[in-house]
Amino acid sequence: MPNITISLDEDLIKLGRQYAEAHKTSLNGIIRMLLEHSVKGQSSDWLEECFHLMDRSGSNSEGKHWRREDLYDV
Repeated sequence: MPNITISLDEDLIKLGRQYAEAHKTSLNGIIRMLLEHSVKGQSSDWLEECFHLMDRSGSNSEGKHWRREDLYDV
C-alpha cells in the first residue's frame, strides 16, 4: 500500500492519537476510514452503524435535552 505525507497541527495529532487509542485503532486507521467513507460514498452506511452503536451502548441521557447551542459549550 502506498504511503502519503500529510501536515496536521500537533494538537490535532495528539487528540487524534488519544481518540484512536480509546477506540482500539490507530490514527492511520481513522484517517483511512474517514477518507474511504468520504470518497466512496459510504456515508449512509456509516451513519447507520453510528446509530446502531448508540442503540447498543445502553447509555441514558437522564432526561437531559440538548439544544444546538449546547454543542458549543464543550
